[in-house]
Amino acid sequence: MTDVADRLRLTEIFCSLQGESRSVGWPTVFVRLTGCPLRCGYCDTAYAFHGGEWWSIDSILAEVAGHGVQHVCVTGGEPLAQRRCLALLTALCDVGYEVSLETSGALDVAPVDPRVVRVMDLKTPDSGEADRNLWSNLQVLAPQDQVKFVICSRNDYDWAREVIRREALDRRCEVLISPSHAQLDAVKLAEWMMADRLPVRFQLQLHKVLWGNQPGR
Repeated sequence: MTDVADRLRLTEIFCSLQGESRSVGWPTVFVRLTGCPLRCGYCDTAYAFHGGEWWSIDSILAEVAGHGVQHVCVTGGEPLAQRRCLALLTALCDVGYEVSLETSGALDVAPVDPRVVRVMDLKTPDSGEADRNLWSNLQVLAPQDQVKFVICSRNDYDWAREVIRREALDRRCEVLISPSHAQLDAVKLAEWMMADRLPVRFQLQLHKVLWGNQPGR
């Protein structure tokens, strides 16, 4: 039996196209950890809040290797809510994968292995969780990292624009902005961005364009 300290609770492991971030379009293995302390209004992975199964880090590495791709994304839920997530990220880097972490930004990202690309989702007012943003995280971001805003309304956009300018986010790392799927017209968001010449990258969630909200896609 694997020691409990070496295990993580997982909802699923699957291979798909990366739907967002700088590595959009690459075949990627997604390791989805169970559990999240946030309850964002637009969450599309509420099925990962509870349940899951215990996996050892070795068994996760073996499953990832079986998919035969180079990119691995550790996601959730909120993966950093599980202490052993940090060890998993390091283990994936040690065997040569290009590793990214999708995190809410509500938990400290400083201890994450520096080889990992941290994709941090700053929560907007309409998410209902903006007060959970851990602003000190912005100080530790590296140029390889990314900050993501999911925009639900004009109010969210104005808030994000002010944060980007106030924190000079585009000088720290790449900034991504996308419309909340089926909630905000993508054309409107694109027009707002162009009117302001906002120095960020516009994205649609490719996996939702292709497959909607199907789990495991």
